[in-house]
Amino acid sequence: MEQEKEAEDKKKEEDKKLDECECLKQEYLTGWQRARADFLNYKKEEMERMSELLKYGQEELILKFLLILDNIERACQSFPQQGLDEQIQQIAQGFFQVKKQMQDFLKAHGVDEIEVKIGDCFDPNFQEIVEEIEKQGGNSKIIEIMGKGYKINGRLLRPAKVKVAK
Repeated sequence: MEQEKEAEDKKKEEDKKLDECECLKQEYLTGWQRARADFLNYKKEEMERMSELLKYGQEELILKFLLILDNIERACQSFPQQGLDEQIQQIAQGFFQVKKQMQDFLKAHGVDEIEVKIGDCFDPNFQEIVEEIEKQGGNSKIIEIMGKGYKINGRLLRPAKVKVAK
């Protein structure tokens, strides 16, 4: 009988230890799951941040590239449409081809030209006033486009430079 009581006490003690181990196991599992979820969230946020950095990290390079494109466009505008001899026509053709390739390259990298027309109202979100001219009934209408503006992935990269009548 005493052996039965000792066996029963021993079983109760083992059950108690087992319950404590179960509680500890559950506590450790919950902690591990929380830490894993925190890590996965951190990893996801870091990937998004890196993606943003890559998307906009090339802005400086593209801005310098746009200066070159501006000069090529000025050169293309200087060629007369008619009356060119064959050799000059080939040179002009080359300039137009380089301009097209540069525009395609920019488009492939998420760069879009900002649409600006003479007669549009000035939009400070996408345009920069280079000069204001007093004109009756001007109402901040664009009278000349001095430089093209660009967006990269929907975000302003360089504002369009405009002359406005006020």
